[in-house]
Amino acid sequence: MTTTPSFNSWVICPQTNPQANLRLFCFPYAGGSAAIFRTWPNNLPSNVEVCAVEYPGRGRQIKSAPLTRLEPLVEAIAPVLLPYLDKPFAFFGHSMGGLVTFELTRLLRFQYNLIPFHLFVSARRAPQLPPIKPPLHILSDHDLQDELRSLNGTPKAVLESEELMQIFLPILRADFAVLETYTYTLKQPLECPITAFGGLQDQDVGHEALQAWREQTIAAFSLHEFNGDHFFIHSHQELLLKLIYQELQMRNGS
Repeated sequence: MTTTPSFNSWVICPQTNPQANLRLFCFPYAGGSAAIFRTWPNNLPSNVEVCAVEYPGRGRQIKSAPLTRLEPLVEAIAPVLLPYLDKPFAFFGHSMGGLVTFELTRLLRFQYNLIPFHLFVSARRAPQLPPIKPPLHILSDHDLQDELRSLNGTPKAVLESEELMQIFLPILRADFAVLETYTYTLKQPLECPITAFGGLQDQDVGHEALQAWREQTIAAFSLHEFNGDHFFIHSHQELLLKLIYQELQMRNGS
């Protein structure tokens, strides 16, 4: 019988589940941490073990400097994930996490001949599309805070606390740099199904930008949109998890 690997600071499984026959790895948005997914096991099948990935600079990795480029980030994640890939696994990534999961999937396929059975990408434009906004990571602290207010993803208490912003801004700036310095490279499409999720009121990730993920797989593709903004992952969590649950149950029944 396989078990959840011993502690490492990159991977947090809120409810360890040695009996699970599937693992769902969850990757947070820019500025987010593994704590976003702490309640997810409560709303997913008992055969699924939820494991959240913690980026450097936050949570259990608070003492590690945040990375500012995508390639070093996925190259750091891949080897620490390997002990967990002894069971069928799926990836879920929201916003920044969507891009991280995509490039991580490519790396695992190339270096280890491993691939998730399903890739869930959420609130993220397809990687082959050019950026539509000027970079945020080069803004002054003041301008970056103004941008955060408009994005509606940072709690008001954090925005109004100078002490918290001194901690939060460098992390967020590094995460934006990961996204904004990314260069897409054309490679063979993935062999796993892709499900894309989006918010109908998301000003930055529209229907066509989500639909374009179809080009990245030779397997099945589906798209679900919610009546919410970029952070529907919180406002529509129950419905989101229900849709993920359905896909995972299909895998479990196959």
